[in-house]
Amino acid sequence: MSCINRRDLALLALRAGTGAVLIAHGTQKLFGWFGGGGLQGTAAAMEHMGFRPGKPAAIAAGLGEAGGGALLVLGLATPAAGAVAAGAMAGAVSVHAPAGFFAQAGGYEYPAFLGFTAAAVGLAGAGRYSVDHGTEHVFDQPWMVALAFAGSAVAAYTVVARRAVGQKAARNNGESGVGNSGENDGA
Repeated sequence: MSCINRRDLALLALRAGTGAVLIAHGTQKLFGWFGGGGLQGTAAAMEHMGFRPGKPAAIAAGLGEAGGGALLVLGLATPAAGAVAAGAMAGAVSVHAPAGFFAQAGGYEYPAFLGFTAAAVGLAGAGRYSVDHGTEHVFDQPWMVALAFAGSAVAAYTVVARRAVGQKAARNNGESGVGNSGENDGA
């Protein structure tokens, strides 16, 4: 087996593993699968974590994870898939950041790892064993990488900044219950 085939096989394994985890987390949020809260439960949790309004935030997080994960598994529109999944994980990182780095203390280690892995695959491309390769990279053009990651960065920054402003306002008004709920938000 040549070095190129090993790299392509490694990209397939990385895409499949990361994408499957993201799909599972996203479907927890959207459908309540795998012990998740479903859309209603996730919307309430999003409100509690400071993402308002909660239902659109829950839909965006669920679609970013499940949709980005599904595209990663397929190796389809890989730059957009990696960027969307990384952007969704940026929101989860913002929730877990006050608890520090390590996941065992409620920190952001796990969502950061998923986000960086998805971003790396989005930047590297899906490899030979992918729909992108089979379609001659119709949805994996160099300009798409820049556009997808720029759009995802702007969206993630906007969501996280809006949450921070809302948290500050809530603290100033003496409200409680906004921030890291201590619950596992599923990254």
